Amino acid sequence: MWSSFWRSRDRFSLEQLSYLTDQLTKIQVVTDDNKDFVIEALRSIAELMTYGDQHDSSYFEFFMEKQVMSEFVRILKISKIVSVPLQLLQTVSILVQNLRNEHAIYYLFSNEHINYLITYSFDFQNEELLSYYISFLRAISGKLNRNTVSLLVKMKGDKVVSFPLYVEAIRFAFNEENMVRTAVRAVTLNVYHVGDDSVNRYISSAPHTDYFSNLISFFRKQSMDLNKLVSHTLINPGPDSTSTIIVAIDEIEDNLYYFSDIVSAGIPDVSRLITDSILMVLIFPLLLPSLKISIDNDMQSSFVTSIYLFCRILRIIKIKDLANTIAAALFYPSEAFTKSSGGKLNSRISGFHSDSALMQNGCSNPNLSLRNVLLAYVVKGDDIQVLGSLTVLATLLQTKELDESMLDELGILPQRKQHKKLLLQALVGESSGEEELFSSRSSLTKDSTGSDIAVYHKKIKDQYGISFQSSDVGISPHANRFQVIDALVSLFCRSNISAETLWDGGWLLRQLLPYSESEFNSHHHEVLKVSYKTCASALVEEAKGIWTDLLISVLCDEWRKCKRAIESSSPPKGPNSMLLQPQPHKFSLEDNTPKGSSFSAGERMQELVKVFVLLHQLQLFTLGRALPEQPSIQPPSDLPANCRAKTSGLDVSGPKAGTEISLVNAVPCRIAFKSGKEHHLCFQAVSLGISGWLVLAEELPSQKSHGIIRVVAPLAGCNPRVDDTHSTWLHLQIRSSSLPFQDPAKSNDYGRMKAKSLVDGRWTLAFGDVKSCNSALEMILEEINFVSDEVHRRLTPLLNLDTTKDLSSSHLCIPEDSSNRILPKSL
Repeated sequence: MWSSFWRSRDRFSLEQLSYLTDQLTKIQVVTDDNKDFVIEALRSIAELMTYGDQHDSSYFEFFMEKQVMSEFVRILKISKIVSVPLQLLQTVSILVQNLRNEHAIYYLFSNEHINYLITYSFDFQNEELLSYYISFLRAISGKLNRNTVSLLVKMKGDKVVSFPLYVEAIRFAFNEENMVRTAVRAVTLNVYHVGDDSVNRYISSAPHTDYFSNLISFFRKQSMDLNKLVSHTLINPGPDSTSTIIVAIDEIEDNLYYFSDIVSAGIPDVSRLITDSILMVLIFPLLLPSLKISIDNDMQSSFVTSIYLFCRILRIIKIKDLANTIAAALFYPSEAFTKSSGGKLNSRISGFHSDSALMQNGCSNPNLSLRNVLLAYVVKGDDIQVLGSLTVLATLLQTKELDESMLDELGILPQRKQHKKLLLQALVGESSGEEELFSSRSSLTKDSTGSDIAVYHKKIKDQYGISFQSSDVGISPHANRFQVIDALVSLFCRSNISAETLWDGGWLLRQLLPYSESEFNSHHHEVLKVSYKTCASALVEEAKGIWTDLLISVLCDEWRKCKRAIESSSPPKGPNSMLLQPQPHKFSLEDNTPKGSSFSAGERMQELVKVFVLLHQLQLFTLGRALPEQPSIQPPSDLPANCRAKTSGLDVSGPKAGTEISLVNAVPCRIAFKSGKEHHLCFQAVSLGISGWLVLAEELPSQKSHGIIRVVAPLAGCNPRVDDTHSTWLHLQIRSSSLPFQDPAKSNDYGRMKAKSLVDGRWTLAFGDVKSCNSALEMILEEINFVSDEVHRRLTPLLNLDTTKDLSSSHLCIPEDSSNRILPKSL
């Protein structure tokens, strides 16, 4: 019957379109026998109409004249085979997407056929059919504008009473399939951005407003799930923990950006609905109370998750009223939200926050504001509490929607903004502007700040039913800034906080550095100086340590990183780091270097250097000095004429396996790298500047005073020790030639190796007599002292702040080469 369908005919012709349409009209019921023809006809018509739209307007004239859209609807009604509705939805989607002729789009939308398809009772148990249907809705929404939207709504006077596209789309807003949810969001955003007032009133009226509150409730559930995931990871970290959290973060942030896109449509009532829902469903009952940590360790995840969500909401959702309300709420204690007098808030959400009161870190006062709780964490909290508090303060400081007066009340208005505001006040002739600009107590006018925050406190009471008389309100912004700076200075005096967290504190202080001596005073300078000297003393000890040869190289590298971090426009670590690295590495000057592992000592050395560099750079900033690109390191000194490196014939690159060396300083010994295979070699220790090596060479038969280097190992960290029972045996500890965690190419391998408890190598050298053994020991100790002394000499100008100056070309930080030396396979 359908053989004529395949006869030779120009497939892109009006004749073909006419033929297909005519054949469709003859179909009385779609059966298994004719379904293939119907599907192919529908597909071909979409193809022909797309071609005609680009080449010949008569195609669409035919489409209208023959009322092909009506035929599509008829075919849908007489078909019970699922593949036909699939193809029909795809055909109409293609038509809508590809027709560029505005008149053609108006025709498609002007009759009720599109709305009929939108409201048709498809079998959405079929996931493929649902996918096609959602794509169909998305295609229609992509053609919406002020003119076309009127064709898809029903009006009663100037009021929209029906909008099937929007209503049917949001039915699937919380579908299990992420692709469906994404498509629904695209449809809704296309509706919101049309800018039609009647449509805006429709979506902002009941019952359609439920969609927005349901969105926030759905987001809250995602937040609860994220908290459970973080809690589980803290207790039982696994190999896939990070990737699982990243997936959850992506979903959370997709939602937040969707909220932001909704707000950007500029519909005031919708922005208000979003603001109210976020505050009432998430911020007040969950996030703000969780900023006050309980003494239960397992509740730490709530704090971490809350900090992340709190900061991402502020940074992504651009609503001025929301940002300022949240900031104003920080002047309330957590109890104000968990025991609100109006009873409008859920006092606790199970699994997200503990009922236990905070009884540590000096924060047990129930009336202590959340702002002061955060500052108390900075002074006395653990690493996570400090990092969380700094992250909140940095986020608030960077939130453009926050009024400057609110930032000033919080005590975190950046110096540049303070000066700009005061200068503007002076220029326009406000009474206090010029006086404040040049006074020692510069701040925004207290009256304007107080009135702004009072407005939001009144709103929190009247609109959200939260009432509490904050003890912080009324304190001058000057006092609040002093409080923040005082907390940060106290932080830099702590020895149990990780360097990365301290760098975040350094970034914040750099933003707030005031020009008022009453805020950053001589006491602060003195406290920082004491902390710096303590750290400098520890660095001097490190010059005698396991990694002395790499100390200057690490210091120069961290100097550049630290300068870049604290001078950046954003803090070194973002809110995501709270979730991805919930347990920062802790550093303490009082900690003893773990015995038996140079790798732990290397991490500790790097932490120490990072802290020292930060304290040094902060000193320079607070003293008003320019921060050089490189640290002030003395250039290398000339080697003595009789040093072992010269007498051994080494060049500046140091010893390398396979090269010749003079054995004038060497001591014969025996060593076995493998069981049962002993080697007779010559041992010597040599140093060049800040680098030193242990060298084993094989004597040349033809030239007894020279040999070929077979093995080279670092001198630093060798910890030489004569055996307690064999006085001719010398034990040496052999560490890596480089810090594996500093090399990006090796960092992943280092993480895996560390999990297996990295250990250092061991050499046991057997000498012919006690005198030879002691001679080798003295040679090692002497060369170690040479290296340590040279490292200390080069660091001297950096250790003394009073003599620190900007670098000249002769003081560039160019550490000597200390590349890997390896054991040849022949041994």
